[in-house]
Amino acid sequence: MIERPTYLAQLISFKEKDLIKIVTGIRRCGKSTLFDLFIEYLLSQNIDKNQIIRINLEEYEFNDLKDYNDLYQYVNSKLLPDKINYVFIDEVQNISKFQKACDSLYVKKNVDLYITGSNSLLLSGELATLLSGRYIEIKMLPLSFKEYISSTSDNDIEKKYVDYITKSSFPYTLKLNNYKDIRMYLDGLYNSVIVNDIVKRNDIADISMLKDIIKYMFDNIGNICSSTTIANTMTSKGRKITVPTVEKYLEAITEAYVLYKVPRYDVKGKNLLSTGSKYYISDVGLRHYLLGSKNMDNGRILENIVYLELIRRGYDVYIGKNNDTEIDFVAINEYGEEYYQVAYTVKEEAALKRELKALENIKDHNPKFLLTTDYTPYTSYNGIKKLNVFDWLLGKI
Repeated sequence: MIERPTYLAQLISFKEKDLIKIVTGIRRCGKSTLFDLFIEYLLSQNIDKNQIIRINLEEYEFNDLKDYNDLYQYVNSKLLPDKINYVFIDEVQNISKFQKACDSLYVKKNVDLYITGSNSLLLSGELATLLSGRYIEIKMLPLSFKEYISSTSDNDIEKKYVDYITKSSFPYTLKLNNYKDIRMYLDGLYNSVIVNDIVKRNDIADISMLKDIIKYMFDNIGNICSSTTIANTMTSKGRKITVPTVEKYLEAITEAYVLYKVPRYDVKGKNLLSTGSKYYISDVGLRHYLLGSKNMDNGRILENIVYLELIRRGYDVYIGKNNDTEIDFVAINEYGEEYYQVAYTVKEEAALKRELKALENIKDHNPKFLLTTDYTPYTSYNGIKKLNVFDWLLGKI
């Protein structure tokens, strides 16, 4: 198993706290393995294995659990009355009205409950109302670049970066020996996500149109996308679709954690803007699987990687607008705002000036960073720190 120290530390910190621990993220990003790692930790702390109840609702042996009552009765029958019971339920959204079972287990004083889900609807509607203030969400992604590097013995950082963006950051791909096998795995994963996490849950009839929109969005990561533009593009290709339908499809794709929608933020006014959102993909290897190398835009792919790393580090991330200039990312946490500009290379003077200008136009004194793949000495331009993005991704700076 590949170590996932950041996520594991979060589970450990909330162990036996009076909260439901909910791990969310795209299918096959490592949620079940995280539970395995945490169970290993519990056993190392002298927790008896009989105190651990593990259910994966995608496994055949649990097919008889049809609704919330079946799930509750099964778990209840396994509980030890005089000890803390650690209950782990994978893909809980597969159970009808699972919220009722979760609530009933949560109120038991001897149950420490952990669940996973592959759709953001898990935390909407009835569950959010029923469990308001009584859960914490751990948002999980496929492997970070640092985790990917740590799982291999190859120290060629630039080569491993190419592998990372082409062979995928899904953990299981590291077990596969060649790119042909990886493509077969990603094909199965991609179609499973579409069928199980998008089509079935959203009653989508036109799967072909859905796939066309996904392909369009994968090809336009890091570009401003509007539903109107997408509808017009599809219609111009002879695939007529309405704007509301495009919006429905985009919402379904983001709910399955395939894409992340990033709104714009007015740096001067300190408020969110209603138009001009961008989208980034949870794994750029899926993009390579679907589009191949012909549309490889190194700058936008690097931008995607930086976005994912920022949200891993706990930031709320937005596209920055400052008068007529755009900042790639405004990252906000409890300590304030930070500004990030991302460029594959700025070895040419014109490129360097262009990237610096966007940050120089910001008049406040929050930290500003320019991230590139260039290996050059550490440099600061009037307080703007130019950093090597690989060192930044690996946490060296």
